[in-house]
Amino acid sequence: MVTTEYIQNLFANRIGGTQFGLIDEVYKFEKIKRAKRDAIQRNPKKKLIDLGVGEPDAKADEAVIRILAEEARKPENRYYADNGITEFKQAASTYMKNVFGVEHLHPETEINHVIGSKSALAMIPTAFINPGDITIMPSPCYPILGTHTEYLGGEVVHLPLLKENSFLPRLDSLSNHVLEKAKLLYLNYPNNPTGAVASREFFEEVVTFAKKHQLIVIHDAAYAGLVFDGEKTLSFLSIPGAKEVGIELHSLSKSFNMTGWRIGFAAGNAKLIHALATVKDNVDSGQFIPIQKAASYALAHPDITEEIAKKYSRRHEQLSSILREIGFDAEKPKGSFFLYTKIPRSVANGPTFHTAEDFSQYLIKEHLISTVPWDDAGSYIRFSVTFQADGLTEEKRVFEEIKARLSTSKFIF
Repeated sequence: MVTTEYIQNLFANRIGGTQFGLIDEVYKFEKIKRAKRDAIQRNPKKKLIDLGVGEPDAKADEAVIRILAEEARKPENRYYADNGITEFKQAASTYMKNVFGVEHLHPETEINHVIGSKSALAMIPTAFINPGDITIMPSPCYPILGTHTEYLGGEVVHLPLLKENSFLPRLDSLSNHVLEKAKLLYLNYPNNPTGAVASREFFEEVVTFAKKHQLIVIHDAAYAGLVFDGEKTLSFLSIPGAKEVGIELHSLSKSFNMTGWRIGFAAGNAKLIHALATVKDNVDSGQFIPIQKAASYALAHPDITEEIAKKYSRRHEQLSSILREIGFDAEKPKGSFFLYTKIPRSVANGPTFHTAEDFSQYLIKEHLISTVPWDDAGSYIRFSVTFQADGLTEEKRVFEEIKARLSTSKFIF
């Protein structure tokens, strides 16, 4: 009998090496899932309120869905798309001009479609990172660029996002040793998980900083269209000199309720776009052409995003108000669908919370409210306003239930 025990010795160190699959390490999102299942089983008559969902609660616009169906029936659309169809690139260029005021983005050389911004973030380090190179990442943040930097033998240096600096990284805190080895600087505004937005002045600082230290800026603009209360939609590429030092990633997942469609684009410096496209050529064969056609329609109708943003703004207003009544230092964010706030120290006659994960588990077990904890730069909890609610009446009922449940605990801050 031939055995395959040797396989355990062949796993790459980047995923655990010989210990891959043998160590029962439970990550926070798995802990949340397990706690949710347990709480639902213990309280079968009480509905879980999921405020931890990181994706839209509604489907794509009906017109976008209709175009997908129409284009999928056309035999000429069945082929590989490779690095994207011209129609989508042109739509992306026009979208950047009309929505963000970014002019003169050449569709063929300065824009490339991606199968969601996650895949782009995973591929970018392959084009730039050698062993020993550094990627600068904010903390907390979406980790994909950093994960793949480390896969390639690079190093990640984290910059904490602190409330006293409006959740913007302090670039001047980086040492010369780090800056000598750094290649990539990752930013994400409006920000996940803090909901913070970047100012024009901050982006101007980033451009100057990148030029001085010869850095490539990767701006993840997945939530760029979701801003509220008069906040202007701001693209990093709208800053003079930005196209000289970086690229920006746009996703239709959040702004157009197209999460599962996996479509977005990278725009910016032609050399950087060419490098991404070269790696991408060796990774995928492009997104399904009918999806690109439907996405082109969506990009030509930014009013879709405006309506989505109105809903999130309304929900943020209500949620932040409820949390403040209960004692949280909760401010309505200026963008994204995330509300990020510091956890309480304890509950009267109840447990003390040493970490955000402790508090998140408490909310699930005691109140059947799911959130996402962050302990990267202080102990904070992330609420999302993408919970399921069919119409304003149901939305109101959910908020009333959130308030009723949380009000049964006396939180101590």
